[in-house]
Amino acid sequence: MINPNKYSIIIPTLNEEQLLPGLLKQLNDPALRKKFNLEIIISDGGSLDKTIEIALSNADIVKIHNEVGKQNIAEGRNKGAEFATGDLLIFLNADILLHNAGEFFEYIQTNFSDNRYLAMACSVKVFPSEEIFSDRLFHFAYNNYFKLLNFIGIGMGRGECQVVRENIFNKVNGYNQSITAGEDFDLFRRIRKLGKILFSNEICVYESPRRYRKLGYTGVTWEWIKNGVSVLFKNKSISKEWEQVR
Repeated sequence: MINPNKYSIIIPTLNEEQLLPGLLKQLNDPALRKKFNLEIIISDGGSLDKTIEIALSNADIVKIHNEVGKQNIAEGRNKGAEFATGDLLIFLNADILLHNAGEFFEYIQTNFSDNRYLAMACSVKVFPSEEIFSDRLFHFAYNNYFKLLNFIGIGMGRGECQVVRENIFNKVNGYNQSITAGEDFDLFRRIRKLGKILFSNEICVYESPRRYRKLGYTGVTWEWIKNGVSVLFKNKSISKEWEQVR
């Protein structure tokens, strides 16, 4: 049963014992939980560390799916959404932190309360404590590029934070589980065909720079470009597996 004005926060996980506690601590702030109607759903792909233990102590719902064979983040998000009871689905990656949790939900409540927008995305930056000049330059360029894509009608929102109305998510059949990389772009591309997407620079989430540190911005950008182009024109990704960086 769908509960109006309830936020279902869906977090896909796989061996995230180091970074997941920070996000869950923000979401479980007593004042925040009292003010906003939140439910926290962890969708775990078979973690071998303490992720599941942490989730069981800090989430409202924990779904473990460790089927044999390769899994991807699209599958994890979809499986988490199956248990959501809210009318707004908020997909967050496990390695992010909200700039300000109270302001984040206040913004959604104030600016995403009517039906003008079907989905929402926001700026993404690197953890302030780990940010260097190249991080600031890269994210400034890409945040504005993604905002432009939404403005011209293509649709884009990074998977670090995607907010989607429950009825719209079901209407487009959720994330495409056949797409290993670029599934976030694919979802918003399909949603944009139905209506407007709100992209906000007023709120942001911070992500771990671990992938950029290991692969470099050139490597990450190339992966995004080739998979994005393939998704746009062939409806499939080039990458067969998105490398786990921990």
